[in-house]
Amino acid sequence: MLCISKAVTVAIIALSCFSSSYAIPHKIDYYDLKIPIQKQVDCLTENIYFESGYESHIGKLAVAFVTLNRLASGNYGKDICGVVKQRTKNVNGVIICQFSWTCQPNIAKKRLTIKHEPLYNEIRDLAIFVLVNYHLVEDPTKGATYFHAAYVNPMWGLPRTIKIGNHIFYKSYADTRNINIADIMVNCLYANEHDVLCEALIAPRFEN
Repeated sequence: MLCISKAVTVAIIALSCFSSSYAIPHKIDYYDLKIPIQKQVDCLTENIYFESGYESHIGKLAVAFVTLNRLASGNYGKDICGVVKQRTKNVNGVIICQFSWTCQPNIAKKRLTIKHEPLYNEIRDLAIFVLVNYHLVEDPTKGATYFHAAYVNPMWGLPRTIKIGNHIFYKSYADTRNINIADIMVNCLYANEHDVLCEALIAPRFEN
């Protein structure tokens, strides 16, 4: 029998709004993962927490998908942590954090305490759920790789996909799923060596 947290259960129910058929989800416990995998899960969890911690469950799911869609495109970081912590320079040479919380000094102290919060642990369960069920879950953002708060207008000039809660989502024409997370995750779940194969998913994927 699957043991699924309240947060994931609610997410499954909510997903019925986006998908007419939904397969039974897989469950992998955080503490069954090797430390390198846990670190990648931590990065995904923190991104969901700081970008959408008080959004609805679909809102949290949406941020998770943007993160993984960026990974799948191959146009951003080489692993989940690389995607989350990516920094670029604008035309004026100013460093831009792709996810703004990673450039906020006050967040560093909070990161030391949030792991004791029930909300953090629920979000971590959701992060693992989305990662290992990427091939089963319909993306509520419709393939988005960008989003911003609804109260700002950065004028990106990108196609808008959907508004979920307080966020508006966009997809770049350049972002397609060049890395097949789904196939790797399926192998990872059925080979009984999920740590080894999942590590292949979230380890650096390109050689210099």
